[in-house]
Amino acid sequence: MKLRLKWLFLAILVMSLLTFSHSYGQNKFKLKPGAQGQLCLNCHDTFKEKLKNPFVHTPVKTGDCTGCHNPHTSSHGKLLAENPNKICVKCHEGIVPQNPKSVHPVVMEGNCVKCHDPHASKYKFVLLKPGNELCLDCHKSIGDAVAKARFKHAPVDKGCVSCHDPHGSAKERYLLKNELVSLCVSCHRTDQPSFSKQHMNYPVAKSNCSSCHDAHGSNRAGILFDNVHPPVANKVCTQCHEAPTSPDALKTKRTGFELCRGCHSRMMNDVFSKNRIHWPLVDQKGCLNCHKPHASPQKNLLRGDMNSLCGKCHIDTLESQKKLAEKEKQENAAAKGRVVKGILTHSPIQQGGCDACHSSHASDSDFLLKQPSVIKLCESCHDWSKHTNHPMGEKVIDPRNKNVTTQCLSCHISHGSGYRYLIPFPTVTDLCNQCHKQYRR
Repeated sequence: MKLRLKWLFLAILVMSLLTFSHSYGQNKFKLKPGAQGQLCLNCHDTFKEKLKNPFVHTPVKTGDCTGCHNPHTSSHGKLLAENPNKICVKCHEGIVPQNPKSVHPVVMEGNCVKCHDPHASKYKFVLLKPGNELCLDCHKSIGDAVAKARFKHAPVDKGCVSCHDPHGSAKERYLLKNELVSLCVSCHRTDQPSFSKQHMNYPVAKSNCSSCHDAHGSNRAGILFDNVHPPVANKVCTQCHEAPTSPDALKTKRTGFELCRGCHSRMMNDVFSKNRIHWPLVDQKGCLNCHKPHASPQKNLLRGDMNSLCGKCHIDTLESQKKLAEKEKQENAAAKGRVVKGILTHSPIQQGGCDACHSSHASDSDFLLKQPSVIKLCESCHDWSKHTNHPMGEKVIDPRNKNVTTQCLSCHISHGSGYRYLIPFPTVTDLCNQCHKQYRR
């Protein structure tokens, strides 16, 4: 009997604790009955208008303001109960799939309010703006291209979320909902005769559609990229590939630069006559390291803009430029309107114009420079005679090294150094004193 009473007492105790825990969790601030939500609206009267919107965030709808806000005090703005970048995931934990292949940057930052209104909205999912309008606020270049495109891709007009998951994707890059080919064939029937005919009877049903087609729209029929390789445009695929009836129909007839030499022999002969050749040209992939074989949104069928393309190998230069650009921005802001002389970054790199100084294929000069004379090369943009009367040229020996002559790079670092005027020392005086030691103080 005593044992039974003991277990009954423990059961009542556990139930009481659970009830208290639940009620505390529901009303941890001990609000008066019926005061939850309504109590906040007594002061935030104008907020009532917002609640008339058709889509209201669930905690707001249930009057659970304290689900996100602390009514007394907080270390975060707007009395948020948690770090603003973490507060949403308390309820929306599974918004990003496990082991994602791509995640929307604003989601990684926890910047949900860039897309969603945390209280109420006119639009589904409490979005700030409807459909594509919201996405194109950030992706302006895509929006401009889509607006100008003569040939539209139907899913784009329907909405970006036709193909993209706005939070993250476990299956593909660029937030795509599925693997690229699977996504395309969900609308495009590859078993139709018309599909084979359009692709010259080549077995491309499982190929990467984005090697030829712009998924957002283009100015060419079939939404091909605006720049198309002539053999593709003229439908003479056999110029590069085996015949469509071959067991290896998609195999190219040659590999590396030898495949391109057939049409671009003059350019190839010029390249191989130079002393220095850009190494990607002569590896197994050859020209395809930098150029797309079928079509591209970039001129010369490049695989991307020059900064991203060159940056695949020369990441150190690009990362350094980003840091210098940020430093320059901060220093200029700190000057508060006072003119700060000199630059920290070289504009051709910032503008994605590596080919302003370097030849992309081959050169007789060091670093694949376009001209043998550094002075002549710099002169194409800078009138150094107005900049300085410092002696330079083949007859002027650098006093720091008797084996070299004085030229622009004797004093300036072309990719930037962290100091103004692209010099390698904090001040011009420090630089000049390297050679003119007699003037040191």
